[in-house]
Amino acid sequence: MISPTLIKAQALGLGFDLAGITKLGEVESHDHFENWLSKNFHGQMQYLARGAEKRRNTTLPLEGTKSAIVVGLNYGGTQPSGPIARYARGDDYHEIMIAKLDSLHAWIEQELGHKVRGKSYVDTGPILERDLARKAGLGWIGKNTNLVNPKIGSYFFIGSLLIDLDLEPDTPFEADRCGTCTRCLDACPTQAFVEPRVLDATKCISYLTIESRSPMPTELRAGVGELIYGCDICQEVCPWNISFSRELSTPELAPREGLMSTDIAMMLDDTDENFRKRFKKSPMKRAKRTGIARNIAIAMGNRRNASDTPVLERLAANDADPMVREAASWALEQFQSEAK
Repeated sequence: MISPTLIKAQALGLGFDLAGITKLGEVESHDHFENWLSKNFHGQMQYLARGAEKRRNTTLPLEGTKSAIVVGLNYGGTQPSGPIARYARGDDYHEIMIAKLDSLHAWIEQELGHKVRGKSYVDTGPILERDLARKAGLGWIGKNTNLVNPKIGSYFFIGSLLIDLDLEPDTPFEADRCGTCTRCLDACPTQAFVEPRVLDATKCISYLTIESRSPMPTELRAGVGELIYGCDICQEVCPWNISFSRELSTPELAPREGLMSTDIAMMLDDTDENFRKRFKKSPMKRAKRTGIARNIAIAMGNRRNASDTPVLERLAANDADPMVREAASWALEQFQSEAK
């Protein structure tokens, strides 16, 4: 048998910032998640409701597996704020982390001298990964629903390698180190938190700018401000991030040229084809061209810069998508209301 300490050292050597091990089995947070789904807090993210039975027990997504090697990859919480959330400024983290986890799997097989059944997961299966990560000792679930690690904060991705090895587990992280702090809850511009650790995703800026394929509710638009893809506000105010966030150390996650620019109008001239080229291997392709254009129009309406008027008028009159036309018309109305 291979040493769990050696496995975790290899994971860190591959570039992960955190690594822990836990046994697979019944999921403690499953009932909480099912209750969350029953209240439709997941909105249009219907994929979250699939695979309920497999989600209840982590031995089921891949038959025969016994342990999970759970990892965290820092994505640079010290970067400045901007219109795009920090996690989405570089290449797609799914591909980066899956490749690293697959390398870890191959290394384990090489060390043991035989094939070992296993599979890498990064947001790609019916697994409550924060639950696995907490059980593997990587942190606690904060009041903003993010996993928080006492050494690096919460700006990190979670991934797991489910494997057919009976490995000695790490001690679960039992402490709640949020204490009486409610900065994350108080800072949310759209008041998306129903209570600590319960997020109504349909009010969350990340959901509104990424997952939603519908016109953004007008009562939430002002709260979105000038954000066009995702939101880091509840993380930015967290004392653990203020004190312990790390510099970005994975080159592939470095911000792409132009994405931090305040001239967000550059993306509006993209055709669907040009959009796909611009955001090849980027998480931002998930929102599609129409979603990004809708978000930019709303951001323009919120910032009320007169120089945006011509592009908004063009969008309102000529864009092929009715959702984008509506968002641009709304933005123009904000200019008129300000002038009154």
